[in-house]
Amino acid sequence: MKKALLLPRKYIQGRGVISEIGAYAKLLGRKAVITWGGRTKAAVGEAALKSLKDAGVEYVDDHFNGECTKAEARRIADAAKGSDLIIGVGGGKAIDTAKGAAIFAGLPHIIVPTVASNDSPTSACTVWYDDGGVCVGFDLWPSNPDYIMVDTEVIARAPLRLFIAGIGDAASTWFEAEASYASRAVTCSGGTPTMTVMAMAKLCFDILMEYALPAIEAVKVHAVTPAVEKVVEATTLMSGIGWESGGLTTAHQIANALPAFHETHAYLHGEKVSFGLMIQLCLDDSLPAKLIDSTAEFLARAGLPVTLGDIGLGGIPEKNLREFASAATGEGSFVHNHNFTVAGADLYDAIIAADALGKKAKG
Repeated sequence: MKKALLLPRKYIQGRGVISEIGAYAKLLGRKAVITWGGRTKAAVGEAALKSLKDAGVEYVDDHFNGECTKAEARRIADAAKGSDLIIGVGGGKAIDTAKGAAIFAGLPHIIVPTVASNDSPTSACTVWYDDGGVCVGFDLWPSNPDYIMVDTEVIARAPLRLFIAGIGDAASTWFEAEASYASRAVTCSGGTPTMTVMAMAKLCFDILMEYALPAIEAVKVHAVTPAVEKVVEATTLMSGIGWESGGLTTAHQIANALPAFHETHAYLHGEKVSFGLMIQLCLDDSLPAKLIDSTAEFLARAGLPVTLGDIGLGGIPEKNLREFASAATGEGSFVHNHNFTVAGADLYDAIIAADALGKKAKG
């Protein structure tokens, strides 16, 4: 069985690294397009642009229009004609668009996430939306970003909810990788999981269990501590490589399917993954009871969704849940990456069991 592992060229993390953008951009070329939204530029623009100027890198200052559409990515690619690289700065949609633009333009790219709300920065993937913000699919690119630069001081100043959502997204990485490894599922890497990615996925989970709660307390007061540094590396680098080369199963299938309920639209991706993980804990018979309970309690203590009510679905009719479970187990679903069969009835029972487990975990 073929194994495969996807990796970025370089990952840089630490306090103040946004002021080093110019030094890294210069390694890739002499003229850059830097694309970001208005709020992002207001927050980090002065340091980033000064760094480019000091390094002698010319730049085109591009305003990201706010939605990750193919049209927006092609617009940025057109703006990059005559440039040597693209720099994407901001949240998930801004950096995903920059990745797509760089591929369309055939240019290297630097990704600079300003929040740690999900594990997309390291990936060779763009999730596309339409102009109304509805997800319309994704593309897997032939290579990962050249450089990922994560300024933990910027991350710690972002809203706490985003930091916690990133923990929810990363918490499922090891469970989904273990399930994919057991079934020898082919991942986004184009092969089955390697031993390297399995070790990284487990380390990601261990770091979260030990350091996530103190990191949350630090981010509440916008402090950068060793716990914050460890958790950001887990949620951005380890989880990013972990999902892409380790595989996806029930937790992410649930997160991707939940937008079918309009009541969940206000919730972040990582928050939906958290409840998806609760469902996977109640579905996979290979998991020890002690691990199930401790993981549920951890998610609850972190302030992540662990019940239907936590994602806006309290009191949802049984009929609607059964229809959802049936649809979520259709052809192409990630639930089929388990080494056992998952039918709609199985998933429905896991959903209501997860809700009960979450209520218990919350006390």
